[in-house]
Formats: sequence, structure tokens, C-alpha cells
Amino acid sequence: MGNRCFIASLLVAVLLSAGGGIALGAEGLTILSGGAAKSALIDAIAAYEKAADHKVAADFAPMGALTKKIEAGARADVLVLSAEVMSEAEKKGWIAPDTIVEVGRVGVGVAVHENAPAPDISTPEAFKATLLAAKSIVMINPATGTSGKHLAGVFATLGIEDTLKPKLTFLEGGYVVERVGRGEIEIGLHQITEILPVKGVKLVGPLPPTLQKQTIYVGAVAKSAARADDARRFLALLRTPEMRKAIAAKGFAVTP
Repeated sequence: MGNRCFIASLLVAVLLSAGGGIALGAEGLTILSGGAAKSALIDAIAAYEKAADHKVAADFAPMGALTKKIEAGARADVLVLSAEVMSEAEKKGWIAPDTIVEVGRVGVGVAVHENAPAPDISTPEAFKATLLAAKSIVMINPATGTSGKHLAGVFATLGIEDTLKPKLTFLEGGYVVERVGRGEIEIGLHQITEILPVKGVKLVGPLPPTLQKQTIYVGAVAKSAARADDARRFLALLRTPEMRKAIAAKGFAVTP
């Protein structure tokens, strides 16, 4: 609680130094973001709401579903996307290119129930053996989620995609490893920032380096922004030293 109050005070200074006062009103800032960035944004959103005296409407979804929403006309002030998708968003004219800032980088990890022994995932061969020995595995749908798409490629590389099919459960979004925490599924595979907040599970560790994918998440002001100035101030908050530390504590690798 004390940390959030400090960040809120910091935000006031950021807003004022960026020019202008804090925008008040019933209609607040809107954010469309990839699900893996949720834990990085949640403290900043809470601090912003407290300082700006209005609510932030944030919608978190897998990258595939998110891009479909934008293509269908969904409007927002801030977009937080993977760097790859943000590059496409820039080409399509969805964002103001000079506003892009890095939020953080995250890899894919392995989760088991908090009371379960940690399996060996130290090498590609060990990871492969762990997957083959597991009775059930949950992950995000490769058709919609960043980690799911990558993992499908990993299974193909390891030559086990057909063997794993009967034991795989695909979910469409959210904290997919919650079913591991409830004891319903043995192993969860997801981006690390979407494992750490989940009760009842423990992070075994990241995928072996040669199988890993580090996804960079970046934010930008949307071309459709109704509150472009507020969006810039929110992004400025994400780049303060204090918020970089808070984001790193959520499992992201960050640059100063």
C-alpha cells in the first residue's frame, strides 16, 4: 500500500512536469493490452486512477484476439502490444510512432502445483521428457496467444507435437495455469508474468535457452485516442525508475 501511495505521488509530478494539470472527468483513460502485460500495468493503473480521479478502462486479451478487436474498430487511448504486433500496428496507422516506449520483456515458463515436485526442465532433452511424462498440460491457444504459437513450434522442433495432442488443453486467454493451481491439470506452460500472480502454482523456471522466446511488450498512444495527452503521461509514468523497479518485480526484464 505504501509503495502504491508513493507511485501515486510520483505520478502527480509526472503529470505536471509533462505539461498541464491532471485531467478530471467521468470518462477516463482507455487501454487495450496484451494479457502478458497485465501485471506490469496494474500498479500504474491504480496509481493513475488515484491521482487523476477517474477510472481507467483496461481490456487485456491474447494478442490475436486483441488485434481482431482493433481491426474491428475498437478504440483506445493506449495500446500495449508485443513489439512484433506494434510494428504492424505502426504500418497500419493505428498508433503515433513517436510515442512508442518499452514496457518490458518476458519469457515462457513452466508451472506446476505448489505442492508438486519440480520436474527437470534444465535442457531441451529434460524438458521433452517432462512433457512426455506429464498426464495433462494446459497452455494458451496457439491460434490466438503469443506463447501458444511459440510452444507449438517448440513441440514440432522436439518432434513430439502428435504425441502431446491427447494431453493438451488450449484456453483462449487469462491466467491459463489457474487449472494447475486447482489440481485439474499437471503442467502449465505460459508467459512467466502470467504464472507468477496465480495462486496455488509455482514457477519451475523458464524454458531452456535454446527453446526460449523473449517477447518485448511496448506501449504507444493510439491514433484513435480521445485523451492523447493523458495517454502520453501514462506512458511517461511507465518509464520512471520507480515504476521500472515495480515492473521488474512482476517478472519482466526491463531496461532503465
